[in-house]
Amino acid sequence: MKIFQREQRSLFGEILDWMLTPLLLLWPVSLVLTWLVAQGIAGKPFDRALEYNVGTLAQLVTVHHNKAQFVLPLPARELLRADDADTVYYQVLGASGEFLSGDKDLPLPPEEEKIGTGEVRMRDAEFRGMDIKVAYTWVKLDLPNGTPALVQVAETMDKRSVLATEIVKGVMLPQFVILPLAVLLVWLALVQAIKPLNHLEERIRARSPDDLSPLDAEAVPLEVAPLVASVNDLLMRLKDSIATQKRFLADAAHQLKTPLAGLRMQADLAQREDANAEDLKQSLRQIGRSSIRATHTVNQLLALARAEGGGTVMTSQPCDLARLTMEVTRDCAPRAMDKYIDLGFEGTQPGSEGVTVMGNPTLLKEMVRNLLDNAINYTPSHADKPGMITARVLIDPFSKVLVLQVEDSGPGIPAAERELVFQPFYRVLGTEADGSGLGLPIVVEIARQHQATVTVEDSRPGQTPPGTCFTVRFSRGPEST
Repeated sequence: MKIFQREQRSLFGEILDWMLTPLLLLWPVSLVLTWLVAQGIAGKPFDRALEYNVGTLAQLVTVHHNKAQFVLPLPARELLRADDADTVYYQVLGASGEFLSGDKDLPLPPEEEKIGTGEVRMRDAEFRGMDIKVAYTWVKLDLPNGTPALVQVAETMDKRSVLATEIVKGVMLPQFVILPLAVLLVWLALVQAIKPLNHLEERIRARSPDDLSPLDAEAVPLEVAPLVASVNDLLMRLKDSIATQKRFLADAAHQLKTPLAGLRMQADLAQREDANAEDLKQSLRQIGRSSIRATHTVNQLLALARAEGGGTVMTSQPCDLARLTMEVTRDCAPRAMDKYIDLGFEGTQPGSEGVTVMGNPTLLKEMVRNLLDNAINYTPSHADKPGMITARVLIDPFSKVLVLQVEDSGPGIPAAERELVFQPFYRVLGTEADGSGLGLPIVVEIARQHQATVTVEDSRPGQTPPGTCFTVRFSRGPEST
């Protein structure tokens, strides 16, 4: 239950609601409990007076000629009746139930109640349309039948109610002053307690847009420190992301600058006045190669952007990795044949048990294609000495996970550069192959989205050339769907 309702949730309002709501709900409960306690407290002195009166009257019951007799002196009678607020009644019955004195129609104790002599008991009853409190006792008499006499003294409840009301007023009336004061103090305490959040907001608003430095976590309350730590972590990740993006854009601009400059230079050469037909053809060939290189770089940039965003915009489905790898190998075969490269597929066949992985088929084929293109670009091959590239899909016999391998007979990658080749635009020195340096970063990003890791090692250790083997190992079970 909320005392104050708002369209937009406020931390200050939420805390105030949860503090004031129990306070306002408990106040009437406290009033009822105070009334009940006051009733018990107010009745105790009057109950003791009734018990005293019963004991006094019981002493006046005597036996005369084997009959119970009760004689109440006049002063005692007047004293018993002397009460401005309540009416006092009494009744005395003999051993045989005969009426001796008092009010004859005063209600008797319950019949099932066990008679006990000398013990004063109390009960609530109704007499002449009024609620009364009755104190009664049985008086043992020296009679042959041994039956005790009954003495009762009753009193109306007006004085008890008045006293209970006075007690409640004395307790509850100050609370009408204390309750608003408590609400005011709670409000002021919350205003003071929430000031550090306001100061934090002011510090954040005062920052410049390019200020991504961490917030001071020691200047905020302990409860807010985890939130500030999370914001600092977000700022650090955002800072790294912006730095990576700037570096990526700078590298991309540099990579596109070279083919575009070549296009412009060849166009200028083709427009020379002394250029003959052969020079024009040569310039057109160079323009064609530069445009192909620029197109390839742009396509690689788009593929990397698609890979980085594919995990959130593309859904996953069961993919037969062996079938996808075989299709990509078949598509790359003409280009490999043009370079006299023996390109083949081996390992687990499509449709076999364990070759299914949850993923995006477009991205998985892009990953395989980049591995094969990289191998084709960097594998020396001639008609008299053809190179070899093998795409392999298998299941690790020990870990039972799906593994993709692309192995070539190229010059290999030095151990010191095996981590660097996965960075955007990095290319191993001494190679003459065309490339943008984006193929392997694309492979790593797609593998990451499919919970896989990429490693590189020599395919023929100890031999010259050592060759290269890229291994993509999926961390989840291959049949997980």
